[in-house]
Amino acid sequence: MKITLDIPDASLSITKERPAEFAQSLRIAAAVKWYELGRISQSKAAELIGCSRVELFNHLRQYGVPLLQVTANDLEEELADSRI
Repeated sequence: MKITLDIPDASLSITKERPAEFAQSLRIAAAVKWYELGRISQSKAAELIGCSRVELFNHLRQYGVPLLQVTANDLEEELADSRI
């Protein structure tokens, strides 16, 4: 699917990226943020970016997003289940 966005020319001059690079940067930022929010899985994030999972891990690290998205509640439930 192709989606068209109207981006001001000034945005490209700020990032000093060509349009294709800018589009890829937007895909990376969206995928990383959606993964961080729990909206998509690692495999879907990598698919959106068009990269391997290993490359996704590097993008997550660059953005300061933890590789594993586990809450304290998730850990408590897992510990409780393992005691049964």
